[in-house]
Amino acid sequence: MTDGIVRAAILQAKWTGDTASMIEVHESYARAAAEQGAQVMGFQEVFNAPYFCQVQEAEHYRWAERVPDGPTVVRMQALARETGMVLVVPVFEVEDSGHYYNTAAVIDADGTVLGKYRKHHIPQVKGFWEKFYFRPGNLGWPIFETAVGRIGVYICYDRHFPEGWRALGLAGAQIVFNPSATSRGLSSYLWKLEQPAAAVANEYFVAAINRVGVEEYGDNDFYGTSYFVDPRGQFVGEPASGSDEELVVRDLDLGLIDEVRQQWAFYRDRRPDAYGPLVAQ
Repeated sequence: MTDGIVRAAILQAKWTGDTASMIEVHESYARAAAEQGAQVMGFQEVFNAPYFCQVQEAEHYRWAERVPDGPTVVRMQALARETGMVLVVPVFEVEDSGHYYNTAAVIDADGTVLGKYRKHHIPQVKGFWEKFYFRPGNLGWPIFETAVGRIGVYICYDRHFPEGWRALGLAGAQIVFNPSATSRGLSSYLWKLEQPAAAVANEYFVAAINRVGVEEYGDNDFYGTSYFVDPRGQFVGEPASGSDEELVVRDLDLGLIDEVRQQWAFYRDRRPDAYGPLVAQ
């Protein structure tokens, strides 16, 4: 387990209007992050497309690509090799006819695709009509052994459910990336509450990444405010802007994980023998 300082980056970006230019924007920011010494970087939910789930229209299946051999992930492999960074790349995945997922590929610093995470919890409420597009994830909660340490992924609506956060911690996660598309409204006040609470309860770092700006499909105003939070639930530096595109680069001291786990022995004091009825309800 890596226990040194890892320089990590996240990006909140505005939708440019097309996939090609959106990818170019992310490549540019990734190169800027690498120039600042970043070793790992995460992008926002379905980063190469608009957040089309504000509407229910079959035309938006066109944004889906295969993972890992679709054009975006292949291009991100090249970017990882070029920059020497680990990349967390969320896209709309098509596996085969009728099987679509909200997915994030994890690419190691040498360009190797280590695997993918598929979003488990799929909302279906006004402005977030995701069940129209995505099947629930079916790959569990994998941990990716990367050049910078053990990385996990949880996507947007997942964050409201504590079970996956805990599964990632039990599997040894050191940093969990939570790419999101979260707009002003019902859950706004939870944004700076839930991920820090998850970081405390599970004693690891969380990278909370949100889209920013108003997009062409619907009228949701994505409020950015992306941030890193440490295992004590404290922000690592200031959160990003609530309205502007922003690259956030922070140093994460992974040695803090062991320190906190020795002070607050949550894993030692768990009672899995008593939790059985929870999963039967």
